[in-house]
Amino acid sequence: MRSNRFTAPFVMGLVACLTALLAAGGCGAGEASSIVGKETLVIGVRPDLPALGLRTGDGRFEGFDVDVATYVAGKLGATARFVPALAADREKLLLSGQADLVLATFSITQERKTRVAFAGPYHLSYQDILVREGTSGIANVRDLKGRRICEVQGSNAAQRVVDERQIDASVVPVATYDECMSMLKSGRIDAITTNDVILAGLAARERGGVRLVNTQFNEQRTGVGMRRGDVEGCERVNRAITDMYQDGTAARLLGKWFGTSGLTLGKVTVPQFEGCS
Repeated sequence: MRSNRFTAPFVMGLVACLTALLAAGGCGAGEASSIVGKETLVIGVRPDLPALGLRTGDGRFEGFDVDVATYVAGKLGATARFVPALAADREKLLLSGQADLVLATFSITQERKTRVAFAGPYHLSYQDILVREGTSGIANVRDLKGRRICEVQGSNAAQRVVDERQIDASVVPVATYDECMSMLKSGRIDAITTNDVILAGLAARERGGVRLVNTQFNEQRTGVGMRRGDVEGCERVNRAITDMYQDGTAARLLGKWFGTSGLTLGKVTVPQFEGCS
C-alpha cells in the first residue's frame, strides 16, 4: 500500500496557515489584518512620561503622543482606545495583537524594523542630557565619559552613547523614568540621556532641581509602530500625519505640550517618511 505523505498534523498546520493567510494577509509572525475599516483602534501610549503619554489619576491618558494618536484614529474614521505601553512592552503589544498601533516615543531603527513596521515619523527630535541643577563638567555627549547614565528597559538611548559615540560611560538599567529621576536626584547616577522631549517633560514636572544640557545629537525619528504587512494601513496613517502638519494641528500640539519647556522646536514641517512596504 502506498503511504500517505500528508500526515494529520501537516494538514492541520496547512489549514491553519491558509486560514491566517485569508484573515491576516500572510503567515509571518507579527502580521495581521489591516487597521483600515476598524471602528476602534487599540493604541499603545506611554503611561509614564509627562507631556508625551501619562496616565492620570482617573485612568485617562494625556500628552502629545496621545493627541496625535487621537487625530490619526479620527482621520481613519475610528475611535481610539488606549492601553499602556512601557518602553519594554511596545513590540510585544504589536506582535501579540494587543495593540493595533503604538505611539509611545517609539524611535524608528533598522533593528526594530526587522520585527515591526513603522508609519511616519510623526515627529523629529534629538537626544539630549538631563543633569542635576548645579552639575558642572557635562556640556555635551563627550562629557559623559566615566559617568553613570540611566537607561530604561526597552530604550536604546544610553547604549547608543556607548556604542555609536564610543563614549566609555557606565549604563545603569532601570524599569521606568521615575526610577531614573529618583536616582538622578539622589546622586546614584550622573545623567539621563534620551529624546529631548522626554527629558523636557520630566524636567517640567520637577519644577527645579534638574536642567537640560541643551546639546542636540543623534536625530530621533519617532514613528507609529504597526504590525508588518499592512501597507494600506501604513499609507493611510502617513496621509493622516501629512494632514496633521498641513492643517496646523502639529504646530498647535507641539506648542501646547512643549511651548514653555525651553526646547527649540524649529520649523514645523512634514517629516520625510520611511515609506511603506
